Amino acid sequence: MEIAVIYWSGTGNTQMMAEAVAEGIKEAGAEAVVKSVSEITPDEAATYDKIAFGCSAMGAEVLEETEFEPFFTMLEDKLKGKKVVLFGSYGWGGSYMQDWEARVQADGAELLHPGVLAMGEPDDTAKAECKEIGSLLAKA
Repeated sequence: MEIAVIYWSGTGNTQMMAEAVAEGIKEAGAEAVVKSVSEITPDEAATYDKIAFGCSAMGAEVLEETEFEPFFTMLEDKLKGKKVVLFGSYGWGGSYMQDWEARVQADGAELLHPGVLAMGEPDDTAKAECKEIGSLLAKA
């Protein structure tokens, strides 16, 4: 079973989190397909039943607006019934995650776990949480 890990990362922090999610997926016996949002189309993403999405907070606590937000908007009507986890890094606040969680649930996806956040570079605790949600996604 392949599970998509799709992310946007400006500084590498969210990419580190994506790699930890993928590690958790693999340790649980599934295959992780890790793609930056620029490497996959919304239609390709929609072929996966289980998806981990990662994006850092930008500006006024929103998803990255140039690549990730347009991608995610085009994918939203295809999320119904999919199993999803969210993760991302932020510089201040972190409130964007609650809005994103609500959006995913409104789209009809099954959000398996509250979004995992890291302020700046993910520490060992944040990486462990990312591995945990990867494992959870693989076992769901």
